[in-house]
Amino acid sequence: MPDQPTVTTPAHRHTQSFLNAECARLAIQPGLGLAGFMIVLPIAALLAIGLGGPENSVVVLSPLVTFALPAMTMVAFWWEDWPGSSLRPGWAALVDTLLIVAAGVVLAALGQIIVGRSNLSSLFDPTPGLGDTPLFPAALPLGLTAFTAMLQLTLVWEGWPFKRLHRLPAGIAALTVSWLIALAVHYAAYDLPAPAGSGLIGQNGPFSREDIAVLLALCGSWQVWIFLVWRGWPVHRLQQRWLRILLGNLLVVAGTALTYVIVCRAAEVEPPVAIAAAAGFNAAGLVVGLLFEGAFRTRLSPPRERAATLLTTAVGGALVFAVLLAYAETLTWSAANAEAWVGHVCVNSLGLAVILHVAVCHRWPFDDKTATPQPEASTQPRQPRT
Repeated sequence: MPDQPTVTTPAHRHTQSFLNAECARLAIQPGLGLAGFMIVLPIAALLAIGLGGPENSVVVLSPLVTFALPAMTMVAFWWEDWPGSSLRPGWAALVDTLLIVAAGVVLAALGQIIVGRSNLSSLFDPTPGLGDTPLFPAALPLGLTAFTAMLQLTLVWEGWPFKRLHRLPAGIAALTVSWLIALAVHYAAYDLPAPAGSGLIGQNGPFSREDIAVLLALCGSWQVWIFLVWRGWPVHRLQQRWLRILLGNLLVVAGTALTYVIVCRAAEVEPPVAIAAAAGFNAAGLVVGLLFEGAFRTRLSPPRERAATLLTTAVGGALVFAVLLAYAETLTWSAANAEAWVGHVCVNSLGLAVILHVAVCHRWPFDDKTATPQPEASTQPRQPRT
């Protein structure tokens, strides 16, 4: 496996063939991102409202997608799209997507056993019967913790120490560790009430579901901001891997704690609103950092590019949050609420669609436009700024 994740590796550490392909991709931004958005948007809309409306979609699809996200991270960033990488592009996208869907259902079923009792039919039922274990919202912290831990292992820890293994067992090891972390948080920190007939197994931890969800959402914002939007700056150029990992972890943990104190303690923002707002920022960051990756890079100096991407992410996230919340508040909710649906749309619908299109399917069917060019021997390709 590479020493650093591709997205955070500085240009001078990439191979020339990679830089050639990157120059070809950047040359057609933002058109490439706009074309991809036309694919991402219908997928996101289907996940947001496609299961009989917004409430049924968030109640059923939100847990299933949440549990699928760590597996998607494994396929995209650890396995480099295997097994689909061995097939033609169209079939590769289909096979990888089906694998991620299957993994999401299996992991959701495992999550159901952990928080209550196994009943596969209730996984897909927006109104489970008395005694059936509902995944929403009880199991969401478990899936979100596993996903956050998987991103931390992948981007901040740079895959260490599993890089010594072949990429397939390394990915499985990372997924296993992320789940072990999620289980530790669930059994040690999660306060899960279990009303009679709910089908849940009660936990008496010190933190509520909303407390944990806020911390995870804010942690995700720092991961997206530093390691996707800013591609690992300011730690990615350090030569020593241990120093990059140490400072990267300190940056994310300290940033999460500081933001939590400011938002939830000083400003006294209600947890559901804070979660939804952070989800809007995360969705915008994935769009800017992945879908429109490099759109500013060849046009601005590195400091101005970082300022532009952060400003675009913040403004875009605020707009997404405001528009979705304004619409959601016009609806009637019973099992869920407006803020929960906004978070589902941002992370589980739009976020998943972006990662699936860019990192798993390699922008198919537009991947031919990012093929490595073959310049003449006497010419040198223009390297993107970092």
